[in-house]
Amino acid sequence: MTESRLALAGQDITDCCKKIIPGQTDELLLNKLQSLIPDYPIHLAMTGDEWYRLGGVVDMDGNRIASDLIEWVERTYLECGQNLQTLIDHALDQKLIATKQTGRTLYFVVQTGGRAEDFTLIEIDKTSEMSDRMLVDQNNPPEDLEEFIDPLQPFCIESFGFGHSRYTYRRKTDVKLFMEVINERHPGEHPVQRFMDDWNRCSAGLKHRMSADWIIRPYQHTGRFGEQIVNVEIVNIHKNHLPHLEDFAGKKGSALSNVLNRFDRQAGYPFAWFFYMVKGKLVSTHSADAVYRDISGDFAYLPERDEAVLRDWIAGPYNV
Repeated sequence: MTESRLALAGQDITDCCKKIIPGQTDELLLNKLQSLIPDYPIHLAMTGDEWYRLGGVVDMDGNRIASDLIEWVERTYLECGQNLQTLIDHALDQKLIATKQTGRTLYFVVQTGGRAEDFTLIEIDKTSEMSDRMLVDQNNPPEDLEEFIDPLQPFCIESFGFGHSRYTYRRKTDVKLFMEVINERHPGEHPVQRFMDDWNRCSAGLKHRMSADWIIRPYQHTGRFGEQIVNVEIVNIHKNHLPHLEDFAGKKGSALSNVLNRFDRQAGYPFAWFFYMVKGKLVSTHSADAVYRDISGDFAYLPERDEAVLRDWIAGPYNV
């Protein structure tokens, strides 16, 4: 890791997010982040799906009562003598409204070198607060605190926003270092590592940066015995529409080569069809079988480096 990459600390990104005036654009945030690391290009690679979580409490006029719904409920419950009905009556009398935080995660890529793994992924949450529901439904009051906080059948109201969207630093992942840790814990070669190794040694790696179309994203899941397992996935971020390649019946030689070359041109780099096939996205594994039959016979339309990758896949298939 170089000194410049070490200088990009999480606290620097956190401070950067705090200095962005609420409601400003993602482009301004991008420019601020780039100013932290002028030696390396950075781009917004992907915006994640919308998510939501519990927000706070406001009154009918939008005045802030509390920023944290759970903390307010637990504290006010104690103030009400741990009497749920008293808490319900208070919420109804004040006509209190529960809010929710809605957000999306922005994924920024900092390119630190030419190889597939040479990038850092920065995740920043962009959140907004919206009205969600009446805190208590008079016709269907909660039976316990859990239902008070998050009812199964909420009394929803027309949404209105509070203030502007804000940015919050989530995490930073140096992909090269992270994969070193994953590889140490994984028996054999991790499929994501093999994907990047194949990228580096084929014609795609000579012409295109992997992080322009594919990013490596850490995730956590629960194992068989309840243990928390950290793993990694490959996410395709290509923005243009690409065709499905499934039916290769009867195609070989120049006809098959033309189909694959057309896909590669639309993807923007050579041998793209192979990586979409490994991902199980758009391209059927029948393509690899068909091409392998061709190059094992009279046809030779793949560069030697791509042939080697394909032959290795046929000998030991994998997917990500």
